[in-house]
Amino acid sequence: MTAPPGDALFEPDGEHVVPTEYARGPWTPDALHGGPVAALLARAVESIPTDEPMHVARLTVELLRPVPPAPLSASASLARPGRKVQLLEARIESGGRDVAWARALRIRLQPPDEDGTAPVFRGNGPVPGIDPGSPPGPDAGYDSPPSIGDYRAFHNAGAELLYVAGHFARRGPATVWVRLAVPVVPGEEPTPLQRVAAAADFGNGVSSELDFAHHLFINPDLSVHLHRPAVGEWVCLDASTTIGIPGVGLAESRLWDVHGPIGRSVQSLLVEPRA
Repeated sequence: MTAPPGDALFEPDGEHVVPTEYARGPWTPDALHGGPVAALLARAVESIPTDEPMHVARLTVELLRPVPPAPLSASASLARPGRKVQLLEARIESGGRDVAWARALRIRLQPPDEDGTAPVFRGNGPVPGIDPGSPPGPDAGYDSPPSIGDYRAFHNAGAELLYVAGHFARRGPATVWVRLAVPVVPGEEPTPLQRVAAAADFGNGVSSELDFAHHLFINPDLSVHLHRPAVGEWVCLDASTTIGIPGVGLAESRLWDVHGPIGRSVQSLLVEPRA
C-alpha cells in the first residue's frame, strides 16, 4: 500500500497541525484513530532535547475525549529532570481544551566503556540478528480488510496491516504486522517511537472478542513499554483481548520488529452495545 507523495497523517498549519483523512478513526469519521494521536504525542515528546542519549522506555497516552478532525496543537515539557531518568508530559489541544495527554519515561543509555567501545548486552539488547522465536515476518503476511468504516481512514489507508495469525473478521487473538503508509507530518521520516505508538493502538481492533457491528470497545488509554527501539518500518502486534466485568475490557500486545521482541502495550477498554 502506498499513498500519493506528500500525503501525511497531519498537515502543518502555522502553530497547529490539521488531521487528514488518513488519521480518521473506525468508529466515526468525526473522530481520529488513537494511533495517529499517539504518534503525534510521541513526536511532541521527542522534541524535548537531551544532554545525553536517552531511550523512551514507556509512553502512556490518555485519550480524554474524541479527538476531532480539526486544527490541533501539540506541546511537551520536561516534568521531572534527571541525569539518568526523566519524566516528560505532552498534550494535544483543540478549540481551547485538552483532548489527549501523554507521559513518557526516558532512561539514559549506558555510556561507552572507558576504551570508547559500546557496552556489551545480552538477550534482547542491541540487535545481533534474527530472534528464532519471532513470528513469521511481514513477507509471510496476508491481507484481511476491516469491514468497519467505509470511508478513507487510518485503519484502511493510513496504515498497512498484514496478518500472520488470525483474521479481522474472526474473533480472538491475532498476530499482525503494521507499518505507516504515510508519514506523521510531510517531509519527516517517522521515528521508531512514532511507528510503535501508531501501531500499538491497533491491539484491541485486531484481536476483538466482540462483533464490531453490535458493540463498541474503545480504548481511552494506551501504554507502551519498550526495552529497545524498533528497527525498520514494520511493527508486529501479537494481540489478545479480555472482556472482564460488564463494560470493561483489556487488550494486551507483545510487540516485535523484524529482529525480535521490543516490548509490550496495554489498552483499557470501554465496552458497550452500539446504540
